[in-house]
Amino acid sequence: MFLLIALALLQTSAGFVQAAEPPSPKLKAETQGAFERYVRLVEARNEGELKRGTALLWVDGLPQEQRAEAYDALKRGEVKMKKLEILENDKPIACPGGMIHHWTGVVFIPGAKVEDVLGVLEDYDRHSVYYAPDVERSKTESREGDHFRVLLRFRRHKVITVVLNTEHEVQYFHDAPGLAHSRSSAVRVAEVENAGKADEREKTPGDDDGFMWRMETWWRVEERDGGVYVQSEVASLTRDIPTGLGWLIRPFVTGIPKETLTFTLQATRKAVEARRTAR
Repeated sequence: MFLLIALALLQTSAGFVQAAEPPSPKLKAETQGAFERYVRLVEARNEGELKRGTALLWVDGLPQEQRAEAYDALKRGEVKMKKLEILENDKPIACPGGMIHHWTGVVFIPGAKVEDVLGVLEDYDRHSVYYAPDVERSKTESREGDHFRVLLRFRRHKVITVVLNTEHEVQYFHDAPGLAHSRSSAVRVAEVENAGKADEREKTPGDDDGFMWRMETWWRVEERDGGVYVQSEVASLTRDIPTGLGWLIRPFVTGIPKETLTFTLQATRKAVEARRTAR
């Protein structure tokens, strides 16, 4: 669901800069390969951190004074965000024809338990309620223990409406009492044309407008300090910004992932608190 608003502007902003509307891109093998290489590095870093078992939140890596300030802000209800970039041999990973967007954020839910958070995250049939309006439809297609296959339909509107049908493989892990994490991969992303109309159809994945080609998500849930810390990390792949439009679009594009992830974490906290109140 990241960047849909910003990238939608690519279809309409060209006229403002007296440029031709950029043609629809195609997901090239080298673009996909660069993203897969990036994700493997993220996976390796995550595995190392989880194996270590301590300092699992991104704020734990801050200097002592900044870390204390970050925890105070979390206790006040703020969401702490950080833009990430994985380097390979101390260099950024080139992604020809595409853009990799990578953010992480953490929120604190006082009084909650790990099971309260998992109860929301695993309740995919109600994600269209918890995460509306970004999630328009949601369904658990199958479940085997802690492994889920889910269908989510995302809708974003600004200038134009963008609708995506997505399918995700999700695995949850119970690491220790009061500690859990999950790994979610969007195994299918299809842009929907004429959504909600009689002639609605899906475009061929990878041969579309490039609003979203790939999305990988990592969640961590840690119970301590009288509540639960919830961290979400997302790496996504979209089309690149056409030459000549960067000055207009890039600042907007880089802001949307942060805003969307902030909303997701806030919505998770709200859903957890509502379920606890209802009980």
